[in-house]
Amino acid sequence: MSLVAFLAGAFLWTFLEYVIHRFLGHERTQNPFGVEHVAHHSRGDYFAPAAKKIGAAAVFAAVLLPPGVLLGGTLGVAFVVGLLASWMAYEVLHRLEHVHSGFGAYGRWARRHHFYHHFHDPRVNHGVTTPLWDIVFGTYVRVDAPIRVPRKLQMRWLCDPATQDVWPALAGDYTLRGKARAA
Repeated sequence: MSLVAFLAGAFLWTFLEYVIHRFLGHERTQNPFGVEHVAHHSRGDYFAPAAKKIGAAAVFAAVLLPPGVLLGGTLGVAFVVGLLASWMAYEVLHRLEHVHSGFGAYGRWARRHHFYHHFHDPRVNHGVTTPLWDIVFGTYVRVDAPIRVPRKLQMRWLCDPATQDVWPALAGDYTLRGKARAA
């Protein structure tokens, strides 16, 4: 039963990820998450400092664990731990999408799904780890064409520094738009 509670907490995170990203990050940005999220979209390599994320996780753990213990004992704790573990997995995946060129078929899908949101239409593809809630709420867009990344926001792993072109192995997934940077 503890495993089921853990998985339920992890599943709840996927919903919260969507809701927080869509509504606090894009529709109502005058909140701490929204301010950081706007900076993340406008500067290609910006992430909120780890200390802020760890602080937020500590606050949520402190708020959620006591009711989890009181209301559900071991199951309540497993639920909260599942939610927090899924949140941390999201944080790792999101960072990897921006700073690393690849890590399997899921990683390739997740990057393309997320970068469509970043570089084509911020009103869609709010789920970073899963398309589930985008599908449920009608904000999912399947990404088949190459992602057109603005040169000013290009990720370091995307281009050969010598040529300033997309690495050949990534050229089927990404193209650049805008003027080349001065050498």
